[in-house]
Amino acid sequence: MTGTDKTTRPELLAVQGVTKAYPGVVANSDVSFAIAEGEVHALLGENGAGKSTLVKMIYGLVKPDSGSMRFRGKPYQPTEPKAARAAGVAMVFQHFSLFEALTVAENVALGMENPPPMRELASRIQKVSAEYGLPLDPGRIVGDLSAGERQRVEIIRCLLQNPKLLIMDEPTSVLTPQEVEILFKTLRQLSAEGTAILYISHKLEEIRALCDEATILRRGKVVATCTPRDRSAREMAELMVGATLTPPARAALPKGDVALEVTGLSVASPIPFGMGLKDVNFRVARGEVLGIAGVAGNGQDELLLALSGELRTPPDAVKIDGRAMGAAGPNARRAAGLVSAPEERLGHAAAPDMTLVENALLSGAVRKALVRNGFIDWAGTGRFAAEIVKDFDVRTPGTHVAARALSGGNLQKFVVGRELSQAPTVIVINQPTWGVDAAAAAAIRQAILDRAAEGAAVVVISQDLDELLEISDNFAALNAGRLTNPRPVEGLTVDEIGLMMGGAHGMEVAHHAG
Repeated sequence: MTGTDKTTRPELLAVQGVTKAYPGVVANSDVSFAIAEGEVHALLGENGAGKSTLVKMIYGLVKPDSGSMRFRGKPYQPTEPKAARAAGVAMVFQHFSLFEALTVAENVALGMENPPPMRELASRIQKVSAEYGLPLDPGRIVGDLSAGERQRVEIIRCLLQNPKLLIMDEPTSVLTPQEVEILFKTLRQLSAEGTAILYISHKLEEIRALCDEATILRRGKVVATCTPRDRSAREMAELMVGATLTPPARAALPKGDVALEVTGLSVASPIPFGMGLKDVNFRVARGEVLGIAGVAGNGQDELLLALSGELRTPPDAVKIDGRAMGAAGPNARRAAGLVSAPEERLGHAAAPDMTLVENALLSGAVRKALVRNGFIDWAGTGRFAAEIVKDFDVRTPGTHVAARALSGGNLQKFVVGRELSQAPTVIVINQPTWGVDAAAAAAIRQAILDRAAEGAAVVVISQDLDELLEISDNFAALNAGRLTNPRPVEGLTVDEIGLMMGGAHGMEVAHHAG
């Protein structure tokens, strides 16, 4: 148990019967739970279970319709985040709110009500960051920082407020295993000093390692509370979903010929503060899944662009079935058998204001022959969209609705389904299960494995290590635009993976596909 036994610790926050409804959906229904001083409390639930709405109410971003909260024994009704911070509540959001062109100290100052002079602030940042084992240079430009260092900026900004309750939303989704250890050490230190932590994560083994108690939400209601270290990750996942989960099944099949070959791929990033690729080499055989890990911002987006044809490369840098395709655009690569799904769903993978039928046409036109003699086959396109919705269990009133009307998880199922339904030879997906719930994630992973079993060569780029280890045959890591040599997943340790993600390029074993 972190800190002292819960029964002896005073209650810090009590949430009683809180309800919040939006048109057509009850986000939270009669939610009650309590957190003691110094307790690390997990908030678990699938996407859409109501976790975000609940923490937004605690942080003063959303007003509850009914119910009450008490903080340190007094009624607590924050009308805005400023009031929550004044009471002693701080929050580190999943998506960082930092200005890349400013320094660490300037970013910290922007998040403070009354920032001290810059020199004094810089020395406070250095002192607090050293005290909590999160070293930071106040003078560095944020655009030059890794994702893990950017998170430190957000945490230090919170710690300078001396919070009594620190809310953390998916804090490890952008960290290497070694950075996760550093973060946990910091959180345990805060807990020992009496700061309570409300911790949201879908990584259940982390919850078991770190948290004292867990409140589990399903469809806006509290369905269970438990002590995570007394439960298995699967038991907690099943409480979240309300069903028995079956892990993806994979057939041990002989690998075929090399379908995708990348040789000496070096390309500058078209993205501001992006990361160019530096001499990337790998091969993927038919029937093989290559998992590529890496902390966000190390060249993942650029790799997908270079493979999909959105970013042109020297002709021989990318070969599909032995044909040099580096100079070819996306449609020519699709015709050659390569499909891709980028990380950004809305805007990149799907046009927000177009219907699902129109979005099905955008990437399906070539391989599904939906355009003939310059005319769109709308009936065929409609059938294709309906097939995706049915096969991938996309929850939508129909294929006529705009992409932006779908929840993030359902749009992800549609986008991945659209690509996997085109009988591809090569599949490249960045973050296949980003923001989807446990049951949908399992279905997407199974669909990827099924395509590999049918003979597709698959590249999965993901920040979810558990996902990569579950579905990959071989594993590589991107760091600062360089790719480690792929290694068989079997026998890889978390330490080795962390070193690969951190840029230890000298320790890989050469891998030969096929």
